[in-house]
Amino acid sequence: MKARLTDLSIGMDGKQRITLVLCGDFREQYDALKEHDLSVEIKRFRRRRSLDANAYAWVLIDKLAQATGVRKDEVYREAIRNIGGASDTVCVPTKAVAKLRESWRRNGMGWQTEILPSKLEGCTNVVLYYGSSVYDTKQMSDLINLLVQDCRELGIETLPPRELEALEAQWR
Repeated sequence: MKARLTDLSIGMDGKQRITLVLCGDFREQYDALKEHDLSVEIKRFRRRRSLDANAYAWVLIDKLAQATGVRKDEVYREAIRNIGGASDTVCVPTKAVAKLRESWRRNGMGWQTEILPSKLEGCTNVVLYYGSSVYDTKQMSDLINLLVQDCRELGIETLPPRELEALEAQWR
């Protein structure tokens, strides 16, 4: 949910308190959660990527596939693995790795996994890559810039820099 921080104070008990102004209706969630300990993540808001951004990414992916002979899904999946901030690494019991990987893949074409060894006995590290369907505008911009760079290296025509900047400005 989108919100704005409006206050940070320290109570008589020495505990910090924050005040948020929410841009949505939280009453129903509040009633269900008010008696429980919560896990909270507060981060800078970014709009989700636009459909125009997604369409342009697939135009570039198609051009790269034509030029290289690599299937479009593989071009896309390779690009996904190179976007910073679009993956998490989790340590899971080794016996659960296959089930986690299969479940993760069901989210879509870009939702991939990679296995890395763990220092913990009986555990395996799994890198979980998120597909572009959940990218924010920064991640989508990074994906498109990566695809544009790959296209330019192969002499493939892309939008001129000024038009690309204008398109990126619309995403923000």
